[in-house]
Amino acid sequence: MIRANALTRELPGPVPVTLVRDIDLQVAAGEFVAVTGPSGSGKSSLLYLLGLLDRPTAGMVEIGGLDTTPLSADELAAIRLARIGFVFQFHFLLPEFTCLANVEIPIRRLGRLSDAQARDRAAQLLDAMELSDHRRKYPDQLSGGQRQRVAIARALANDPPLILADEPTGNLDTRTARLVFDLFRSLAHDQGRSVVVVTHDHDLAATADRRVHLVDGRIVD
Repeated sequence: MIRANALTRELPGPVPVTLVRDIDLQVAAGEFVAVTGPSGSGKSSLLYLLGLLDRPTAGMVEIGGLDTTPLSADELAAIRLARIGFVFQFHFLLPEFTCLANVEIPIRRLGRLSDAQARDRAAQLLDAMELSDHRRKYPDQLSGGQRQRVAIARALANDPPLILADEPTGNLDTRTARLVFDLFRSLAHDQGRSVVVVTHDHDLAATADRRVHLVDGRIVD
């Protein structure tokens, strides 16, 4: 699902800053991978490169066998919308919309389903997250764990084969964090999606199929 080769990202300036350097990484379909490392090690930078949010200074990223290097910004955006689901530490739900409407947004943006089908799809995803009683609520009416589950439902809205999550449990209590990781594991093992999660929690990382440990922008373990 993902193949990164010699992936490097530098910030230009009088003294260039290297965020990640010479990273080779493959993630198979149905694999759950945790990315760990100290603060400033390049974990989020790597995730943004894999998710086509940033462009590498050198190297390449393939998504499902497609080399993304020559693609335009619009073409990269289309891949993100159709093939990649993102979950972040802060849920980024739109506060003026209900949970149902938040999940509908990427479905409507993609435009493959009618309005009624989009609504049904969003409702089914919230039901799967055990949030059927909260469809009409607004984000500020939910607990932190519930908001994160809505964010995961939104990430799944267009049925992407790849899920990328950046510290998705950073604001959750231990029990809720474990439940979220269990959900990611189910997405990989039961639904065949590739899941890559950045986390600072080594106990949670140990429950993934594989751990990738970064130090100073390089994979060391």
